[in-house]
Amino acid sequence: MPRKIASPVVTSETQPFWQAAREGRFLVPFCIACGRAHWYPRAICPFCASDNIEWRRGSGRGTIYAFSVMRRVAEPYAIAHVTLAEGPTMLTNIVDCDFDKLSIGQAVALVFKESENGQPVPMFAPA
Repeated sequence: MPRKIASPVVTSETQPFWQAAREGRFLVPFCIACGRAHWYPRAICPFCASDNIEWRRGSGRGTIYAFSVMRRVAEPYAIAHVTLAEGPTMLTNIVDCDFDKLSIGQAVALVFKESENGQPVPMFAPA
């Protein structure tokens, strides 16, 4: 039986991100004041504390910065930090691959996987 993906908690701050995910779009928060993208989705820039945030469509591309494969479970899975093409690094899962062939620096591409309540959750697969 496939591992169930926990449903995300949607807040007023993250609602635009999760709504876009339901539409198959990946958004990255971008600060207009300092010009930097950030992750995780939030209304205040972690770099300059501005609330002048714009949601921009992300490329869905990244590279594996670090990863670990959980094997002592019923269904093994890989958790990773992926550095997005836009700059920030996000904690995510690597899916749809042979975990023994993963490597740091490997190119990955966005895939959405359905959570328990149907909300699509961003994950990555080898590109």
